[in-house]
Amino acid sequence: MLLKSMVKPKERLTTVREDATLEEALTILEDSGFRCVPVLDETGTLFRGNIYKMHIYRHKSRGGEMSDPVTSLLKNSTKYINVNAAFFNVFFSIKDLPYITVLDDNNHFYGILTHARLLDVLSQSWNVNVGSYVLTVVSSGERGDLASMAKIITKYTSIASVITLDAQEGELVHRTMFTLPSDVGQKKLERIIDNLERKEFRVPEVEDLQAFNR
Repeated sequence: MLLKSMVKPKERLTTVREDATLEEALTILEDSGFRCVPVLDETGTLFRGNIYKMHIYRHKSRGGEMSDPVTSLLKNSTKYINVNAAFFNVFFSIKDLPYITVLDDNNHFYGILTHARLLDVLSQSWNVNVGSYVLTVVSSGERGDLASMAKIITKYTSIASVITLDAQEGELVHRTMFTLPSDVGQKKLERIIDNLERKEFRVPEVEDLQAFNR
């Protein structure tokens, strides 16, 4: 499944045991170079939360004891998803976190999904390495708009990928981004745009992927 293939598994991660002290946790963080890591129970199967380097330093600067248990500064203990969670739900879970913890069907720690990996998968959906242009097409969101836009474009070429975006607050419009394949040149692009706009679809933005890849 898609989500599982994106997860960095436990075996490849730096983690901290819940019986570690803040001093020990800081050493692990400094050696690894990560700003936070997961904290697991003594068996390495249960997720307890995340420990952040900045929180340890703040604790230390305020005169806190570095011999305190790492559990005293745990964060994000309820921030996790199941390995079988719908891909769409990931966006509502990860938000401002550097990564979201992933649990298996037994609620055991499976691994993490990082922001970087999520963005990498999203960038692949644009097919930037095999595309020529990305058209942002604005429509009213009426039933059949997507089919109509696709029909116009496929008169001239295939579609490498398509992403639809929600209407912005206060605007009764939808934005759909079409990636055209690499064999589409400037003249064909202009014909596609002209036909879209004659059918009252606006094309406010065209991204040249060939320039992007140079």
